[in-house]
Amino acid sequence: MQGKIALEEHFAIEATLGDSQVFGAHVWETLGPRLIDIQDMRLAEMDKHGVEMMILSLNAPAVQAIHDVKTAIAVARQANDVLAEEVRKRPMRFAAFAALPMQDAEAGSAELTRCVKELGFVGALVNGFSQTGSPDTVVYYDLPQYRTFWRTVEALDVPFYLHPRNPLPSWARQYEGHNWLLGPNWAFHSETSVHALRLIGSGLFDECPNLKMVLGHIGEGLPIYLWRIDGRNGWMKEPHRYAAKHGVGHYFRKHFHLTTSGNFSTPALVNAVTEMGADHVMFSVDWPFEDVGEGAEWFDKAAISESDRVRIGRENAIELFKLKI
Repeated sequence: MQGKIALEEHFAIEATLGDSQVFGAHVWETLGPRLIDIQDMRLAEMDKHGVEMMILSLNAPAVQAIHDVKTAIAVARQANDVLAEEVRKRPMRFAAFAALPMQDAEAGSAELTRCVKELGFVGALVNGFSQTGSPDTVVYYDLPQYRTFWRTVEALDVPFYLHPRNPLPSWARQYEGHNWLLGPNWAFHSETSVHALRLIGSGLFDECPNLKMVLGHIGEGLPIYLWRIDGRNGWMKEPHRYAAKHGVGHYFRKHFHLTTSGNFSTPALVNAVTEMGADHVMFSVDWPFEDVGEGAEWFDKAAISESDRVRIGRENAIELFKLKI
C-alpha cells in the first residue's frame, strides 16, 4: 500500500541518545546513527516501502528520566526545537510530537502549548511516568496535580501518546534474574497498560470527555483483556470501586487509539479491530528499533479488508492528527 502514515517513529538528540543504547547495544553501530538521522536513510526507507509521512518523537525515557526539573524543561525544549527545524525541511513527509517535562504539570502544559501553537506540532508523546526531585521519586499522570495539564491537552484538541518505559530497578524485583523480560519483551507493556488503567480509573475521562489518547504495540495487551477487566467474577455482582463512572471498556473504546508499532501480528491486529473498530487503529513501525520494511511488508499483506487497510494505514491518522497532506 502506498501513502502509509507511521506515527511511533523516534529520533534522538545528543543529550538523549545514550538512553537507547541498552535497547540495542549489540547493534549500536547501526541503531545509533538511525536515531540521529532524519533526512537520509530514514527517508530512503520511507520511499522504498510506501510510507508517505512519519510523525516523529523523542526516544525513551529521555526527558522523563531527568529528575532535575529545570534540566528536564531545558532538554524538552531543545529536543522540540531541533525536531521543529527538521520538520520544516520536509513538512509533507514529517510531522512532530512534543516531548514534555511532565515532572511539573505547569511546565508540561506550557511546553505543549508552545509546541502546538508556535511550532505546529500535532500532539505529544510522553515516555511513561516521570522521575522528579530525586531518581527514586516518580509521578503518574492520574495524580490530582495533573488535572490542569489534561484540561490543556483537551483545549488544544491534540492527542496524547503514552509511550512505554521500564520500571525503575527499585520497583522491579519481579524481574530480578530475568532481565530478558525488560523492555519490549514484557515490562514496557505491563508498565504502560497499568498507567493507562490508572488514568481511566481516576475519572479523568469524565472530567475531560474530549481527550484523545494513543497507545502503541496494538494497545499494550489491553484489548484482549477488556472483557475480563470489566467482567471480573461477574456472578458476585461486585462492581469496581473507582472514581470513573463507567467500565474500563467504555473509556478505552471511546478515548484510545492504537497503533501497530513493533507488533506485526495479524491475529493481534484483527483482535484490536474487533474490539475497537477499524477507525481506532493506525499503522506504525517503531523505527529505528523495528524495521520499516518488515512492518510495511507485513501490513501490506495482512489478512484484513482493503477498506480497513486504507483506514488503518492512512485515513485514521489524517483525521486524528488533522494532517494536511
